[in-house]
Amino acid sequence: MSRPAILIIALLVMAVGASVTTLLVVRATQPENTQLSDEQQLTRQKVFGFSYELPPIEKGQEMRPRW
Repeated sequence: MSRPAILIIALLVMAVGASVTTLLVVRATQPENTQLSDEQQLTRQKVFGFSYELPPIEKGQEMRPRW
């Protein structure tokens, strides 16, 4: 094999290794239980509002804000 081919293969192997390592680290640091407690849910609703769906846009209603 030529030197450039070996270099390309080595770089590909390193890239795959780095990707796998990153994936494993990210998965290891994520909490398994993502459910919020009742207190956390109430706080979230106070800060971000309720998670209700927005009403559908009526026919002819404008989508742009009135500024």
